[in-house]
This record gives sequence, structure tokens and C-alpha cells, in this order.
Amino acid sequence: MNMEDFMKAILTIIGKDRPGIIYQVTEILYNYNINILDMSQTIMEDKFVAMINIDLTKANADFGKITASFDDLSKQTKLEIRIQNEEVFDVMHRI
Repeated sequence: MNMEDFMKAILTIIGKDRPGIIYQVTEILYNYNINILDMSQTIMEDKFVAMINIDLTKANADFGKITASFDDLSKQTKLEIRIQNEEVFDVMHRI
């Protein structure tokens, strides 16, 4: 596999904690055949915060459709959900 064939992205989720957040997010990942490479999550007071490193190499939809699904979930749940190509994420968060 060439490096061009290996596309990673970072998914961030922030919002009021409640049951089912991980289920809703991972259901979308499952439906698009997206693999989780690493995941970190915590609860800060009543806020749920998660960062998920995902592999889109074998995804069965394009990045735009995947992003639209997370945008829809964000609107439905009032969670802040962002998906960014890992390279873009790294550039934006470089210290």
C-alpha cells in the first residue's frame, strides 16, 4: 500500500455528556467502513470530549459524504463534531 492510499483523519467531539454519544459516532464509522486507529475521551465536569484517529483508506464513501453525515449528527445532537484530514489537523495545531 502506498502512503497516498492511506488516508487518516481526526474526528473531534465536544458537548454535554449523555448516554449514547460513542454509539452514534461509531455507528457512522461502521456504516462507512472506517477503522478507528486510536481514541481518547474524557469527561470534564459535564462536558464530553473525544478525539478519534481514523483510517479512511477503505471507506465506502467520499470525504464529503462522510463529513455531511457528521454535520447532520452534530445538528441533531447539539454536539460539536469536526472531521479533518490528519495533515490539515497537524498544521492547524502545530505549536
